[in-house]
Amino acid sequence: MFFDGNPFTRSDAAAAGWSVNKITALLRDGYIRRLVRGVYVDALAADSIELRAAAIARVAPPGAVICRRTAAWLYGIDTLALHEHRDLPSVECVRPPRRRATRLPLSAGHSQTLLHGDVVELGDLSVTSPLATAVHLGRHLDRPFALSAIDSMLHAGLIGHDKLRAAVERYKRHPGIAQAPELVDLAEPLTESPGESWLRLRVIDAGFPRPEVQVAVSTRQRERRIDVAFRGACPDGRRLGLEYDSDRWHSDDRADTRDSARRDELEEVGWLILPVRRGDVLGRNPALELAIGEALGIQPRLPRRW
Repeated sequence: MFFDGNPFTRSDAAAAGWSVNKITALLRDGYIRRLVRGVYVDALAADSIELRAAAIARVAPPGAVICRRTAAWLYGIDTLALHEHRDLPSVECVRPPRRRATRLPLSAGHSQTLLHGDVVELGDLSVTSPLATAVHLGRHLDRPFALSAIDSMLHAGLIGHDKLRAAVERYKRHPGIAQAPELVDLAEPLTESPGESWLRLRVIDAGFPRPEVQVAVSTRQRERRIDVAFRGACPDGRRLGLEYDSDRWHSDDRADTRDSARRDELEEVGWLILPVRRGDVLGRNPALELAIGEALGIQPRLPRRW
């Protein structure tokens, strides 16, 4: 493998006699891949926390603590599902002695308070712990993306609900902490994708009853799971379920046929299923809230908050 499967920078490549055009061609043809901004690895190298940590260590400032979205990525959590970056964001880090941001060309420094116990060591790299990372994401990311990050960390078993509540309490009166307790209360460990988190938050913000997630329903063919569901009966006697159909897994004719058959199965046993796409969840169009409100017989709270 290139560089024995170890992360390398453009400087490393240049020292090995590689041109910029060669790096571009290897990326295009899938022989290498980017790990973080400015760091590459052979495409055959197996992904792992150790590999990600080694990549970050190549561009992190000396003595810095990796935090926020970069720390989440290191733990295997995607906080960039919506953004679809062609180029990866800068490494997010903080240098603790002065509690001030560290700024280098390949890093994004932050002013970030670190309390006792917030930092763990992964090899030669200092990183905010999973609990501290979740708290800081809850403080600093926009609500929908902060919630999806917390949901994902709970789902992955990196953190627990009770310990997360206690960690948030430690940061009382710190900037941005006001939204974190709300998001921790709304978090659902069973949520399986960022889109489901955004959908659930949209439902709650519209004033509808808090739904359940990943509800098991037995049909005549098999057991199905509904992403977001209301157990109470609608005015017409059916129960309402919302299915978040991601662009990645629900974008071809075969997927449409499969999804349609699945909805038919659920409707046979008394469920009304509303398919939801990313465009329905994001933006200012209130069509989703109006459709849910019509089904439940409840007037939604509008306009949308985000």
